[in-house]
Amino acid sequence: MLVDGFDRKIDYLRVSVTERCNFRCQYCMPEKPFSWVPKENLLNFEELFMFIKVAIDEGVTKIRITGGEPTLRADLDRFIAMISNYKSDIDLSMTSNGFLLHTYAKALKDAGLKRINISLDSLKKDVAAKIANKDVLDGVLRGIDTCLDVGLKVKINVVPIRGVNEDELVDLLEYSKKRGMGIRFIEFMENTHASTLTQRVDNKEILNIISKSYEFEDVGFDGSSPSHYYRLDDGYEFGVIEPHEDNFCKNCNRIRLTAEGNLIPCLYFDEALSIKDAIKSHDIEKATQILKEVIANKPEKNRWDEENEKSTRAFYETGG
Repeated sequence: MLVDGFDRKIDYLRVSVTERCNFRCQYCMPEKPFSWVPKENLLNFEELFMFIKVAIDEGVTKIRITGGEPTLRADLDRFIAMISNYKSDIDLSMTSNGFLLHTYAKALKDAGLKRINISLDSLKKDVAAKIANKDVLDGVLRGIDTCLDVGLKVKINVVPIRGVNEDELVDLLEYSKKRGMGIRFIEFMENTHASTLTQRVDNKEILNIISKSYEFEDVGFDGSSPSHYYRLDDGYEFGVIEPHEDNFCKNCNRIRLTAEGNLIPCLYFDEALSIKDAIKSHDIEKATQILKEVIANKPEKNRWDEENEKSTRAFYETGG
């Protein structure tokens, strides 16, 4: 079992397989050129899997594949199968922008993927294009339908942006509810890579908007999930992720591994230890030592810049 210095059980590993993305979303990396880290700088799937086995053997029970956009990395289904075959009951999920899922959803499901979170910030083509800097809506909706058709459990992620899509929150909730999908509204996490024009819609505003159409009750948090859940009268639940609230970090059970081999204890911290050399030399003992050191040094809570509350973390490298 992996336990940090604040008695939190760490059993969730998020693995970024690429920093590349085919969107340029306003809240993530709108100005980043369409370039990528050279392939030789990345850990290959066998090397990533070597460390994942270490993590599983030490007590990790939940793994989420992230990016960038993970479907941009070739043979992703093979990587999913490697993890699933090693431990078939692992909670294996992925986060995606959905654009290429009409092509890959079935292969990923057959490989062992159980759940997928898909970003959907608007149901209007022009608004979706404004947010992503690309005409994306038709492709994303097609990807969502394909995932549902092949039997993947789907949850929708929405980032409300002031003056852009906050008028669609109820429509997005109803779209998800109608299709049997969960939905989470994620407060924009201020970071230095986002557009300076992006403004957060906070949790109180989100709830106020939804309350004009639905009555709901506060049902609190579900285990270590960062989502604060609310239940409609018919039993449907939606979540709000509130990274600016004090309780956001209280039950954090996550660490993150980048495609280049950096093991990160907290989304908002730039500090990391690299497992690359240990894995490339097949030094499992050293990799295990690094894992335990990162967890031992995991901070109690996230850290914001005191002046402007902006993280310098590139979320496209760590998967958000």
